[in-house]
Amino acid sequence: MSLNLHLSASSSAFLSQNRLQNGLASTPRHVSTPARTNGIFKCVATPPAEIAVHKTKVNRNSNMAKLQAGYLFPEIARRKSAHMLKYPDAQIISLGIGDTTEPIPEVITSAMSKRSYALSTNEGYTGYGAEQGEKLLRATIASTYYGELGIEEEDIFVSDGAKSDISRLQVLFGSNVTMAVQDPSYPAYVDSSVIMGQTGLYTDDVGFSKIEYMKCTPENGFFPDLSKVARTDIIFFCSPNNPTGSAATRDQLIQLVQFAKKNGSIIVYDSAYAMYMSNDNPKSIFEIPGAKEVAIEVSSFSKYAGFTGVRLGWTVVPKELQFSDGFSVAKDFNRIVCTCFNGASNIAQAGGLACLSPEGLGAMHEVIGFYKENTEIIVKTFESLGFNVYGGKNAPYVWVHFPGQSSWDVFSEILEKTHVVTTPGSGFGPGGEGFVRVSAFGHRANVLEACKRFKDLYT
Repeated sequence: MSLNLHLSASSSAFLSQNRLQNGLASTPRHVSTPARTNGIFKCVATPPAEIAVHKTKVNRNSNMAKLQAGYLFPEIARRKSAHMLKYPDAQIISLGIGDTTEPIPEVITSAMSKRSYALSTNEGYTGYGAEQGEKLLRATIASTYYGELGIEEEDIFVSDGAKSDISRLQVLFGSNVTMAVQDPSYPAYVDSSVIMGQTGLYTDDVGFSKIEYMKCTPENGFFPDLSKVARTDIIFFCSPNNPTGSAATRDQLIQLVQFAKKNGSIIVYDSAYAMYMSNDNPKSIFEIPGAKEVAIEVSSFSKYAGFTGVRLGWTVVPKELQFSDGFSVAKDFNRIVCTCFNGASNIAQAGGLACLSPEGLGAMHEVIGFYKENTEIIVKTFESLGFNVYGGKNAPYVWVHFPGQSSWDVFSEILEKTHVVTTPGSGFGPGGEGFVRVSAFGHRANVLEACKRFKDLYT
C-alpha cells in the first residue's frame, strides 16, 4: 500500500534544503522517499546503499596530530554543554573561560555607533584601511601606553587581538626556531608552536619535547629560575600572568631582558592584563632598559573595555629589534601583516580611539575595578576554606591549589556538585596540575552565588 503525500514541488525542495542545512544527507538510508507521479508524491522504499567516501591525495599536516584532544577552552565549553543536558534546570555559573561580562562603557560604544552610521554616507564611508592600523590610533596607543619609553607610532601594529598576533608571530618566526614558555601559561603559545612544527611529541607530565618549560611555582614566586633554563630563540612571557595571576617585579624583568640579551633570544611579552596591575611592577617590558633590542609586546582591549567580541589589539615591534643577519624584525612582521591580514575593523578602531580618550580611560578603570572586587570576593572565599590561593591582586584570575588531586577531577567535581564552571590548571601546562583557575569575569550576583556554593561544597 502506498501513502499519498500531497506536497508541492516547492515544499519538497524546502524539506530537502532543510535537511542539508541541518547536516543531514538529502536521502538517508533505509527510509522511504517521495516519488512524484502526476504531481502526487508517493513514498517509495529505497534499498540501502553504500555511501561513497571520497578522499583527496592531500596529506594532513602531521603537526595537527600532535595536538592534544582539544584546545582547552572549547573542551570546557563542550563539558559545560554536556552538563547542561544532564541538568537542564540547573543555574550554570561560568567562572572558567576568561570572557568579560560587563557592558562596554557608552562613551566607547557611542563612538563605534557614530562610525558605523557614517559608513552609510558618501562622506563617511571608508573601505580598506592600512593593514598596520589607522595612523591616529597607532599614535594614541604609543603616547598613552608608551609615552616616555621611546616607542613610536611606526612601532605599533593594530590587530584583531593579541591571540591572533601570537599566531602571526609564529608564522614570522617559522618552524626552525626553539621556544620557551612559562609553565603554566596561556595554551595558545604552545599550540601555535606545535602547529608550526617547532616541537616534538607530547608526553604526560612533561609536555611537548623541544619546548623549554620554565617552571613557575609558588616556591619560586611564579618566576622561573633562569639559571636552569636552556637557551631558546623565542621566550613567551606573560605578566600579569594568565593563569596564575602573578606579576613580575622590575628586578625580575631586568633579569629576563639580560637573559635574552646574553642568549641572543627574542622575548614575546604578553601584557594583555597590564591595566590590572595594583602595584609599581612594570606594565610594559619596554620599561626595562635594553628591552627594545630583544622584545616584542602584544596587548589587547579585550579585558580592558570588554572587547572580547569586538576584537581589537596591538603588537609593538621596536625598530631596534633585529634578526641575526641584521634585518629588521619589524619589516618582516609588516610583510606578514600585509600578506595575512587586511587590517582591524574600522568600527572597532573607532572604539579603540574612544577607549584612549580621558573619558574612555576612566570608564575602563571603573570596569577593571569592578572585576578586581570580584577577585577579592573569590580569594577571601577560598582562603576562608583553608586553601592556598594565589593571584587575584594584579589580574582577574584566582589560582587555587588542590594538592595531590587531578585538575580535571577537581573541575568535574565542582561542576557536578555546584554547577560552577572553572578551568583545570593542567590545561595550561604540566606545571598547572593540581590547580584550578577561577575567573573574576562575572556578574556580581553570580560571583556571590558561586562563592556560596563553594562554601557549601568545601565546608
